[in-house]
Order: sequence, then structure tokens, then C-alpha cells
Amino acid sequence: MSKAIRIHAHGGPEVLTFEDADAGQPGEGQILIRHTAIGLNFIDVYYRSGLYPPPGGFPLIPGGEAAGVVLALGAGVDWLKPGDRVAYAVNVGAYAEQRVIAADRVVKVPDGIGDEQAAAMMLKGMTAEYLLRRTFPVKAGDTILYHAAAGGVGLILGQWAKHLGATVIGTASSVDKIELARAHGFDHVINYKEQDFVAGVAALTGGQKCDVVYDSVGADTFPASLDCLRPLGMFVSFGQSSGPIPPFSMSLLAQKGSLYATRPTLFVYNARREDLVKSAEALFDVVESGAVEIKINQRYALKDAGKAQADLEARKTTGTTVLIP
Repeated sequence: MSKAIRIHAHGGPEVLTFEDADAGQPGEGQILIRHTAIGLNFIDVYYRSGLYPPPGGFPLIPGGEAAGVVLALGAGVDWLKPGDRVAYAVNVGAYAEQRVIAADRVVKVPDGIGDEQAAAMMLKGMTAEYLLRRTFPVKAGDTILYHAAAGGVGLILGQWAKHLGATVIGTASSVDKIELARAHGFDHVINYKEQDFVAGVAALTGGQKCDVVYDSVGADTFPASLDCLRPLGMFVSFGQSSGPIPPFSMSLLAQKGSLYATRPTLFVYNARREDLVKSAEALFDVVESGAVEIKINQRYALKDAGKAQADLEARKTTGTTVLIP
């Protein structure tokens, strides 16, 4: 019998239970996968804690990204075969040894990408892709600010943005995290516990500020992030690890310099299969070229998902983490 992590009610890491879970057989347009590695992300915590409602209600199998091997095909799936290596990023359902999933949501993994790499980078890497290439198309000469620079998305985005020719400024909370971010493309990293990051950005840019701020922190960095933008700059809020941004008046954007603001999600950007495939291909290409390196900094057994999430919330992890079935 296959095993999975299930949540039966919102709560702390203790509500993650390791249970028997029959994945079943694939129907039309579906495949059955045996997972080899599963990614850990803050969005998993949001579903567990109740910040985001569980799609389909309880019980819920969390987890948004994984890699594995195709075991069986449903009717109408003619572009895959048993034994193919695949990976994906979806809403939930990845914390399992096996799962059935829609075939059009997975992509084949190139030979040059390992399973753990793929599982650790699909959600985070395709998030970096749409942020840098579609939400605000970063080009050479741009100056960007990214909060939580030593996080999973940050370590990918920092390298990728530097590859694109941007000046990359980050924030982090400790000396170790600052050094890690600097080793992953960030030109400057501000310790926000010791320095006002608004003043730090102003000093680093000679008062010119940034073209775009990418913010996954939320409450703790708003509205100060707006003060890091030059006129007509863009504020991109794509997460809320410290809590949601409170409601604010649109006139604030006018007061701060006719700013743009957006709250994008990966699942809207990659809703069409053609966009999903292009996003994954761009990610695979930049990793295989060596411009972006994916390092696995922590590994936990799937049954220890509660410990993994607790460490993530306590900011004891850096970069990418995988769960091993």
C-alpha cells in the first residue's frame, strides 16, 4: 500500500499524518507516478495553517512539486511511456509515494537534470521564470530588489537575474544567509535586522532606487517596499511568509511615484500547457547551461514532513529542501 502525508484539520506541523493512501489507477488523460523526490515550499505551510483554503476540502495531501517515474498511462496519453522521468508543479497532492495526475500538467525531465534537482526547482524555478521574464521582463541594466534572498526562489532568481545583466539587491536576516545569497548572484545583500532596507537601497543606488521589487514576505516588508521603487516602478507581491499585506488605498501608489503593483501566481501564468512547457524549458535550459545551479541544502524523509515544515517556518532551512519517499 502506498503511503502519503494527509491533513485532516488546520493546525501546526503536528497535523501532518503519515497514512496509507491508495493512489488508484489513471483515468483518461491521466498518469500514475511513483515519486522519487518531493519539493518543500512555504505554500505547503499556508494550506496546512489555513491561510489558504484546502482545494477540495479535507483530508488534504499537501505539496506542490515533485519528480518521479511514470508507472501507468490512462487512455489518450500517447506522448509518455512507463519509465519516463517527469516532474511538475501544481497546487497540492505531492506529499505521497505515488499519485495519479493529469498528464498535461507534467513535463519530461532532461537527462542532464537529476530527480532531486527537478523536484526542488519546478515550483521555485518556474516562479523565478515568470517573475523575471513575464511579470517584469528584466533586462541588462535594471536594478531589482528581492526579499528573502536566501530562500528557495531567491537563490534561483538571484543567479538568473545576474545572468540577465541586472544589478541584484537582496535582503536576508543573518550573516550566513547573506553569504549564501552573495554566492548565488546577489550583488548586494542587506541585513534587514541590523539596517533599514529602504535606507540601504537608497545608499546602494545613489538615491535612484529600483525598477522592480519582488516581495514574498508580505506584512513585514510592506509598505516599505514601495519606498524602494523609482517612479513608475513595479511592486510584485507573490507571497506572504510573514502574513498578508493589509488592505491599502490605491492612491498610495500615486503618492509613492505612480507605481504599478501586481499579485501574480504561477498557476495562472502556466495555466495553458504551452506556457507551462515554455516555462519549464526555459528553466531546464538555464540550469543545464550552468548559469543557474540548483543545490539541495536539506533532505528529510517524507514521513518527517512535519519536522521539515517546522524547520522551514523557524527559518532553519536555506535554499531548496526535498522530501524523500
